[in-house]
Order: sequence, then C-alpha cells, then structure tokens
Amino acid sequence: MRLTQEQEALRSAVRALLARHQGAAAWRPLTEQIGVAGLLVPEEYGGAGCGARESAVVLEELGRTLSPAPCLGSAVVAVRALLASGDAAACARLLPGIADGTTVATLAWAEDGSWDPAALRGEATQHAEGYWRITAAKEHVLDGSDADVVLVAARTRSGVSLFEVAARDGGLSREALVTMDQTRSLARLAFDGAEGRLIGTDGDGARVLAHVLDHACTALAAEQVGAAEHCLERTVAYAGQRVQFGRPIGSFQAVKHRLADAYVLVESARSAALGAAVAAAADAPDLTRHAAAAKSACSEALAAVAGEMIQLHGGIGITWEADAHRYFKRAHGAAQLFGPPAWHRQRLLAELGLAAPRTGLSAAEGTSRA
Repeated sequence: MRLTQEQEALRSAVRALLARHQGAAAWRPLTEQIGVAGLLVPEEYGGAGCGARESAVVLEELGRTLSPAPCLGSAVVAVRALLASGDAAACARLLPGIADGTTVATLAWAEDGSWDPAALRGEATQHAEGYWRITAAKEHVLDGSDADVVLVAARTRSGVSLFEVAARDGGLSREALVTMDQTRSLARLAFDGAEGRLIGTDGDGARVLAHVLDHACTALAAEQVGAAEHCLERTVAYAGQRVQFGRPIGSFQAVKHRLADAYVLVESARSAALGAAVAAAADAPDLTRHAAAAKSACSEALAAVAGEMIQLHGGIGITWEADAHRYFKRAHGAAQLFGPPAWHRQRLLAELGLAAPRTGLSAAEGTSRA
C-alpha cells in the first residue's frame, strides 16, 4: 500500500528537518514547524486529528536517525492512554499542551520487566473523592526522568486503573537509567504514597493498557523499520567502498547473499509494520494480531540487520567513530521495550486460538527464550 501525497510530504518534511537539527534539538522544530506531537490528538484538543499511518511515517523517520525526541512516549503512548480512558476532562486539561509540544507526558506502566497488565502489583487506595495514594515501582518509563505529566497504572479494589500524578509530588522519585542504548531515555519511578488523580473509570485500566500496548507496538515497529532500512543502506554503501583482495567486498557473492537476506528481512518487517499501522488506523478488531506480529518480526529484523552492519563494516563497525554500534544497541533495547519477541509470539498464538495466553513474561525471560 502506497503512501498518500500528504503522507509523502510529511515524510519529506520530517527527514529534511532531522537533517538540519541533530539529537534532542530536533524536538522543538518538529513540534512547532510540523506538529508531530499532536498528530494523534483530535482537533478539538489542539491536534491534527491524524491516525496511525501518519504517526508511523514520523516514527520511521525518527528511527532512521535514532532520534531521542520524546515522540513515542509522549505523542503516542501517553496520548493513546488519555484518549482510551474516555476522560473528557483529563483530555481537555492535558492534551493541548502535549499537542503543541510544550508538555512532555509519560506512562509509568511496566513492573519487573513486564508490560502485561495482569502482572501489575502497584497499589492505589482512595483517600478523597477522585484522589488516591499510590505505592508502586515502575521500570522502563520512557522519558520518565524529565516528563511534565506523569500517568501511572496501579491496582485498586476494582482492578487496574489509571492515574495522573503531579510531576513534583513529594511521594514520587525519579531515577534516570544508564542504558546500553544511550539514544533512548528511560527511567525508574518510585511512588511512595504519591497522590494521584483518577483518569477515566476505576477498574478500567486493563482495557486501556491493552489498547495502548497494541498502538505502542505498532508505532515502535515503524521506528524499527526505519532503523533497519538505514542500517541496510549504510551497509550496502560501505560494501561498495571497502576493498579486500583488490576489489570491493560488495562484489563477492557471499556478501551479496548476506545483503540480499538483509533486504528481505527489512521488506518483510516493513510489510508487518504497515499491516499493523493500517489495522490501528481502522481500529480493526484484529489489531492485537497485527501488532504482536509486527513487534516480533520488526524486533528480530532490526537485530539481524544491525548485526550484519557491524560484521560487514569490519573493525570500524565496533568503534565509536562509526554509528554501527548505536544501531546495534538500539536494536536490542527496542526488542525488549513493550515486551520481547517471544512474549508477543505467545500473544499472537493466543489470539489465533493456538495457545493459552501467558502473563507476566519478563524481558529477561524473553531474551533467554527468544
């Protein structure tokens, strides 16, 4: 399925801007000039009212450059959570700032390396009308150390629920994590009796998180495709320049085979990511199948292609002077984000009626099983 003219124009604009603005400095122009932070936000809340296809275009371009912009965590995950909650007052209060980029939001969700809503153990107890005390330890929180709006999932007597906690609440402590992938900002958040305002309906959080998980995996898959495509392009170019035995290594049949295999992986991943984006845009009933398949396929494709990038670059591929190691680290970090490939394959099998769903599979377990 081809991109529309508007989507092609969006891709070109984002790519051109990222060529001019490097790293974290790109976020402000991305939001002010292109409006990427508000793509998924309805027009009534100051956004563009676009869908998953447009968001995927942006995430793919951000993946190509390993941009640290907080698009995935704020403009996708947090926005999807607020919209899915059905809380019109919270949306009116929070979404305009997120849409114009002046506010960065995050969703504190994962515990013990698991994104499965059934695995949540953090607790919330009500102490006033609409207000709760939250005790929880959350990991792998995207942009969690600097976010202006903190959403957190915790368990009440009615089930999993969603809350907003003031970023400067005395009961909230935030620790930036030193990660292998230095282009992805992750944090550990500890809630020790922090006061939270209920978002949506008490006990409806599991449904919201399940919805967010599918859309988060869809967006991340697009980002992974962008990174994998860039790895392949760089590797093909280098194979035409690096000379061994008096000829470019790209002229050797064995190298051609490896590059051809990498191309197949990238294009297969692109198809899976596009299928998920189309399903997400249509809010299709089989979105979970597409999202789980895309997260698994795109994670493994990026890991394989980034590995080939390291190998075919030779010695320079593992030096700080080359970017190859950065893509390799992003590949392995992104594979665990929102759940490892093994867990998503189990989700897919369960959706197809071929296996019982497994809950609480941690990132560490997923790495050992994958």
